Amino acid sequence: MATRGTVKPSHSFNANQDAEVLEKAMKGLGTDEDAILQLLVARSNAQRQQVKVAFKTLFGKDLVASLKGELGGKFETLIVGLMTAPLAYDVSALHHATKGAGTDEEVLVEILASRTPQQVKEIVAAYRKEYDVDLEKDISGDTSGHFKRLLVILLQGNRQSGVQGANVETDAQVLFKAGEQKFGTDEQTFVTILGNRSAEHLRRVFDAYMKLAGFEMEETITRETSGALRDLLLAVVKCARSVPTYFAETLYRAMKGAGTDDNTLIRVMVTRSEVDLLDIRTEFRKLFACSLFSMIKGDTGGDYRKALLLLCGGDDA
Repeated sequence: MATRGTVKPSHSFNANQDAEVLEKAMKGLGTDEDAILQLLVARSNAQRQQVKVAFKTLFGKDLVASLKGELGGKFETLIVGLMTAPLAYDVSALHHATKGAGTDEEVLVEILASRTPQQVKEIVAAYRKEYDVDLEKDISGDTSGHFKRLLVILLQGNRQSGVQGANVETDAQVLFKAGEQKFGTDEQTFVTILGNRSAEHLRRVFDAYMKLAGFEMEETITRETSGALRDLLLAVVKCARSVPTYFAETLYRAMKGAGTDDNTLIRVMVTRSEVDLLDIRTEFRKLFACSLFSMIKGDTGGDYRKALLLLCGGDDA
């Protein structure tokens, strides 16, 4: 499968050799962080999983536990993220989002709005296997109102496929009546239509809506809804238009202004590095006055910065 990621499998891959390099990097006094990050970013996730097995086979130790023992801070979080299989990463992120003090709504929004229906079904099954509880139950217990309803719809992973040509105009009209033309907003209509139609169908609906209302769908949502529901509806609309653009905006928001939202920066760089990070970089450059590379460079430091820049895979000056 062709991928638009920046991280590709290494052609001269040897799991045992890699395990030995990592053991040497962590041996004795001090840790060779550079050797660790150079190696791990140059391997695909599937290859990193093989290195984990080789490391335990050769040395009788768990590689991730060893890395955690040697590294610290944001750099450690990033490296452990790279060592985690993609499905397990999403499952763990969603679990932390619902299990901590308060709910991390941003994580729920980002993952459930951007993953494909098939990926969502896999996440739901893996979550059940890992925690012996339904993800829907955990999310429902932590959220409420139409925000909860839309999350539950997305969790079903049953989006229609293709374009229902006959329904494009009707959907646009129904949304217009439910929002701009109504005193108060009929949120349920937005939730049902945006949660169930395919991305291709929704793009046609947004065009029809623009002709009908004179506004973009995002403008209406921003005006007519608020809080977590607004964030989720906007994420669903943006992902229907373009997933890479959605992530370019997410990365920009994580770094702009004072302070950096490192959790979001790490999560997006890890989860998109083998999927569409090249496209995200392209969209980032189109949308903002700088490249993703230069923004990461200006916002981070040390080995953490080195590893993120290697993941970014190049500058689009």
